[in-house]
Amino acid sequence: MMNDFSFQNTTKVHFGKNAVDKMAAEISKYGKKVLLVYGGRSIKKYGLYDKVREQLKDFELYDYDLVKPNPRHTDINEGGRMCREYGIEAVVAIGGGSAIDSAKAIAGLAKADTQNCWDLVEAKKPIMNALPIFAVPTMASTGSEMDASCVISNLETEEKKGYNGPALRPTVTFDDPTNTFTVPAYQTACGAVDIMSHTIDTKYFSRDDKMDMLYRMMDEHLKTVVKWAPVAVQEPENYDARANLLWAAAWALNSFMTCGVRQFTSVHAMEHELSAVYDMVHGHGIAILMPRWMRYILNENTAPQIARMAYNVYDIPADMPVMEAAEKAIECTEELFFDTLGLKSHLSEMGIDDTRFEEMAVNACGAAGVIHGYVDLTPEDVVKIYRMCL
Repeated sequence: MMNDFSFQNTTKVHFGKNAVDKMAAEISKYGKKVLLVYGGRSIKKYGLYDKVREQLKDFELYDYDLVKPNPRHTDINEGGRMCREYGIEAVVAIGGGSAIDSAKAIAGLAKADTQNCWDLVEAKKPIMNALPIFAVPTMASTGSEMDASCVISNLETEEKKGYNGPALRPTVTFDDPTNTFTVPAYQTACGAVDIMSHTIDTKYFSRDDKMDMLYRMMDEHLKTVVKWAPVAVQEPENYDARANLLWAAAWALNSFMTCGVRQFTSVHAMEHELSAVYDMVHGHGIAILMPRWMRYILNENTAPQIARMAYNVYDIPADMPVMEAAEKAIECTEELFFDTLGLKSHLSEMGIDDTRFEEMAVNACGAAGVIHGYVDLTPEDVVKIYRMCL
């Protein structure tokens, strides 16, 4: 019997071409002093930055342009300082998951009784108060534009962790697939892997009973990414491909498909060590780890679940024996990530060796000394999986 649950998602989404035209009307409900959170040069190069500023021309705007992949806690602290100094009333993220996570962390810090966001990470308490958050996603990836979490990095301690709470769920998101047309093939591929991982790693493989309706939605969610990610890589301005990926990203983590299911994030726990130590692109780390983890946990007990992916996601004939189908699901996942999407398949290709694997494995398993997941993993198990990835 599946677990009881409560569900609420308060994010309003404007989806489609020129969604940002609705920004002024939405943000004006909360104030006039706005912090624009972004990084890199692409939003200025392709005109989105100017478009947003034009929409908000009657507002008092302040720029926070410190966003980096794997957002740094020291940068978040600077954003919190800006909010306090300038009396910021709303935070607007323009960019991918790193920009949106940064905006969330800043919005939460601005209302906290500390000036160091890492204190919020270590407190492990839900964030119940934050500035209103608005998101303009420029790539399909984390789904942060509709969820209640953020993940940040502490380069001083080489940790990548997050905090969450209802106040961190964006107030309004402006989803325009055309804003993702300029995302390079590599980032599109990494984003697609991340979208899939948010279903695979948090709910598809779970020891909890799942509602059949939601389980079927997980199948279709994964199948959508399998279909449209290669199209987006090959045809970057294909609107249908970009739209499907953008909406799939939001629904992977907006709490709906996790109803009644505890989230076990084995692969994310292992990958966060790669990001923290080597500043690796999260989606690429997930791509290298995911099929190796699936192969490592494959046995008679787990084979039926992995085989489900073969039958329902990759359209493998239903009469294929379960263990053979499970192996086929892993092969199809590898083919998608490494051949079709073109991601490098080994950590050694990224300049990573096994020097720090044992240390990373202990950190991934945390204070409990084990990653509680679909199959529990000890530090010894994690080291073996890392080595499979070399």
